[in-house]
Amino acid sequence: MHMKYFLSILILSITLSSCAQQSAKKVNSSLPSKKEKLSDDLSLAYFASGCFWCVEAVYESVEGVKEAVSGYAGGQTDNPTYKSIGTGTTGHAETVKVYYDPDVVSFQTLVDVFFASGDPTTLNQQGPDRGTQYRSILFYQTDEEKAIIENTIKKLEEEKAFKNPIVSEVTKHTKFYEAEAYHQDYEKLHPENPYVKGVSIPRLKRFQAKMPDILK
Repeated sequence: MHMKYFLSILILSITLSSCAQQSAKKVNSSLPSKKEKLSDDLSLAYFASGCFWCVEAVYESVEGVKEAVSGYAGGQTDNPTYKSIGTGTTGHAETVKVYYDPDVVSFQTLVDVFFASGDPTTLNQQGPDRGTQYRSILFYQTDEEKAIIENTIKKLEEEKAFKNPIVSEVTKHTKFYEAEAYHQDYEKLHPENPYVKGVSIPRLKRFQAKMPDILK
């Protein structure tokens, strides 16, 4: 009986493992880039909050978000790849580039989505994923965006919204590198993937339950 229980726990832990391990079995890596012609009226925002499969799906469920692209940002090396950021030496984090209509959804709301959809109190970790590539970062491009982020963090801390201190970085955005094609829309295209079923979809549903009024 004890052996059966041990084996079931072992199988479950291996099944969920992490975003990195699950993606080792690639789908077609020759897929075209996710880049597409988007309206010049759209604004851009960048967020890192663990596995980008999860974060991309969260933002793409928000009304006013036209597209979310998985990629890498926050590091010091050029042309990072999924393999290279996994070494923890490039400084990059899995990041999502959000194309949004500011007439429909504000940057403030996108920041609120960030805090409602992940845990900003775990250093270099999000759920089962560990390493600097999974750290959480709110990137700003203007002083106004920086103020919005910092004021939101201050408000959350005053309200004691989280049991532990917020450790997410607040960093000026410099450059974003689009991730390999097989990472794009991964949650949507691979709902039967064990990690997606066990981690990504539950995370998306928890967020949707918190902010139903802003969903598409």
